[in-house]
Amino acid sequence: MDTYKEFQLGQFRFVRDDYFAHIHFPTHAGKAMAHKMDIDAFLKPLQRDIAWSFFYGMVKFDDVFGTINHYGTVEVFAGKYHKALHEGGFWHAEELGRGEVERVFTLMLEDWVPADFDPFAAPRETGSAIGPKRAANLDAIHRKRIVTTRIVKQSDRQEPEYPVNEGFKGMTFKEGEMHIKPGHEDKFAVVNLYDYLARSDVTWNPSIVSVLEHSLFCPTTEEHRLPVKHGNDRVEWFIQLNGQIDWEVCNQNTGELMAYVRMRPGDVCAMPSDIQHQGFAPERSMLLVWENADPKMPEKIRSGAVPGDPDKMVTMK
Repeated sequence: MDTYKEFQLGQFRFVRDDYFAHIHFPTHAGKAMAHKMDIDAFLKPLQRDIAWSFFYGMVKFDDVFGTINHYGTVEVFAGKYHKALHEGGFWHAEELGRGEVERVFTLMLEDWVPADFDPFAAPRETGSAIGPKRAANLDAIHRKRIVTTRIVKQSDRQEPEYPVNEGFKGMTFKEGEMHIKPGHEDKFAVVNLYDYLARSDVTWNPSIVSVLEHSLFCPTTEEHRLPVKHGNDRVEWFIQLNGQIDWEVCNQNTGELMAYVRMRPGDVCAMPSDIQHQGFAPERSMLLVWENADPKMPEKIRSGAVPGDPDKMVTMK
């Protein structure tokens, strides 16, 4: 019977069995450590870390392990941003080449994700990664994030390739009305964003639908739990379109809880650049995320040229 492969990345060693992913690493305290995660809970953030190209800033798989994108290199850490482990010296971090981290993580996904498990799906939509080695699910692993290269049109997502998700069955999608002068038909399009998003086959994976210089609109559909704790390196804005999402907001360096946020349709909130957050959606919900993709933004915030606190960016009277 086939067995799961082990993987080495710097001084980190990754092993899985039927139930857990085991992460082995040296520590500043001089004692080798082994951290374990439920295998489903490990593979979901691993998949998103690769799909997002390590995203903006920090992607924590749980309270202990994760990565930080330095845009060219990636910091892989365990225990560094956990208050008790860091204070005790039981942590390790390495800054590695992005290509090497991506290569090892991708090979891990290809070997550890079975055919009956989709890391992007909600729990009700997929099986489990638990169990012995079996055939892989390469289609799910190598699913490409949808990125806008031209104006989005309603015909981009229609039956049968993108059916309306079960969580949105029964919603009414009304078509807009537009009057275009002859000769300009290709420059405009009517899109019902709710209809477009209702056909998403992934959860917690933003689709970029508009780009204006560095300004990105990245709507997404959410269900169950955001598999990562995301630590920003810039301000991130959320607009709740439907459903409900509860957020836990924590100190980025220690993981200590700072606030709870509950968002209902029409609510808007902004996550500061120095926190980590994790969302919980009891039903399939739509969220519009507004990102500033300026590659110089982290340095602008560090230098004080741009505030990392949304309260200082926008004042409403």
